[in-house]
Amino acid sequence: MPRIDVRDLTMMYGDRVIQHDLTFAVEPGEIFVIMGPSGTGKSTLLRHMIGLVPPARGEVAYDGASFWTADAEGRQRLLRRIGVLYQQGALWSSRTLAENIALPLEEFTDLPPALVREVVSLKLALVGLGGFDDFYPSEISGGMRKRAGLARAMALDPDILFFDEPSSGLDPISSRRLDDLILELRESLGATVVIVTHELASIFAIGTNAVFLDDERKTIIAAGPPTKLLQECRDEKVRRFLTRGERG
Repeated sequence: MPRIDVRDLTMMYGDRVIQHDLTFAVEPGEIFVIMGPSGTGKSTLLRHMIGLVPPARGEVAYDGASFWTADAEGRQRLLRRIGVLYQQGALWSSRTLAENIALPLEEFTDLPPALVREVVSLKLALVGLGGFDDFYPSEISGGMRKRAGLARAMALDPDILFFDEPSSGLDPISSRRLDDLILELRESLGATVVIVTHELASIFAIGTNAVFLDDERKTIIAAGPPTKLLQECRDEKVRRFLTRGERG
């Protein structure tokens, strides 16, 4: 059974169709890439998948359990399984890294403060930020802020992680380190990962499966492992996207 099943999903802003009839499945343990040109609705699709925005039509299911037809308690149970890393890390600037990561633990668990501190230190160590508990976001680099955001996304031990343009604003070395970290966490935690990205290096380095959203046809025009799409996809738009930087 797929970990995530998106069925006939249509996204709209008012009367304007963003994408229509999106159907795909994310299998357990995959690193699944949502890719396509800017403005195609990739981040909007992610928001539909994590319960922030209801679709105009269609459904999102987790392990066969429908999200949008579930009651409030059922949705909350499903959301507890999800961790999200937003583009800028979305850390509270007035709180230390430890305080940022502690927030979901304090809100959704009954752990005593001493155990919360232990869990926070463990999560920071997992992303290579051991000892940075008392630093503020402004005191660390952009790459470190992304890793701190990832630590917070993992605070509740989710089995599904969503990333919205995780490499945005990072230099190539920091971006590659983040890719390596995502691979390590997938292996060690057994998590399923969904990534919105346009970064080719990341797509080919870590993506195991993908869908390509088209801005003209407003639907999925290609699906499969990124390396296989590069070798076999005949759609010229997909090929141009996957071979950027190879010309000239």
